[in-house]
Amino acid sequence: MKHKKALLILILFLFMYGAGAGAAKIVDVFSSSHSIRGETENWGLGFGADGTTPTGNVGQEELAEYNAHYVGDTGKKIIYLTFDCGYENGNTEKILDALKKHNATGTFFVVGNFLETAPEIVKRMEAEGHLVGNHTYHHPDMSKISDISSFQKEMDDVANLYKQITGKELAKLYRPPQGKFNRENLEMAKQLGYETFFWSLAYVDWYQDNQPTPEEAYSKLLPRIHPGAIVLLHSTSSTNGEILDELLSKWEDMGYEFGVLTDLCEKGAEAVQEEGNTESISGTEIQN
Repeated sequence: MKHKKALLILILFLFMYGAGAGAAKIVDVFSSSHSIRGETENWGLGFGADGTTPTGNVGQEELAEYNAHYVGDTGKKIIYLTFDCGYENGNTEKILDALKKHNATGTFFVVGNFLETAPEIVKRMEAEGHLVGNHTYHHPDMSKISDISSFQKEMDDVANLYKQITGKELAKLYRPPQGKFNRENLEMAKQLGYETFFWSLAYVDWYQDNQPTPEEAYSKLLPRIHPGAIVLLHSTSSTNGEILDELLSKWEDMGYEFGVLTDLCEKGAEAVQEEGNTESISGTEIQN
């Protein structure tokens, strides 16, 4: 009898141990976020069910410590439209036309080449109320720059040329080239007064000789849209220029509205202030 009882206890122990190990594996699978490292990382996303917020390889709570974001309020059906502008090839004005038709504010992250070669389009962005952010002058891997002066020059050269073109100050919004970042990279951007923006929805739209069809684009952009999405599209994409009007209409039909990216900066500042008043708060699928 004693042997039977001991055997039952052993079996129960092994069962509980196995259940615990299984639970740990489940958590491991679904929890992809980690602390921001000192070495170079590539921004990446993991997608779940359609319409749900994807997980970033760093969580929003930790990103917020560096005034960085990848998603907005996940409780509201608001979309933030952002565009990376590496050069001009005839598609940006089609994008601007679509935004104007839908009364939507876009954020255009520009590099030096775009400012040099398309100043009239930059003026149009400013005149029509869009935000223009900093994508660095030469589009390098900024996480490889270890001194603040070199980092700042990449940022300042964009801001200074933008002011020469428009007479206005560049918005203090930064998107790391290629989505590459590290802890020091984000800290330097913060020191310079910038808010860093990654994204929660994008698709492979940047290969000029292999553009997706409209159907392929919709198959990625419609089911994966989610409340608070920061959408990244490239202004060089002929597909984006072709479909944006209809895409925005489809998103509107799904109940979404279009937000202004700087609203997230204000909310972030409020959250930091609120955290400061609290005694104790604990604190890859597509790459660009």
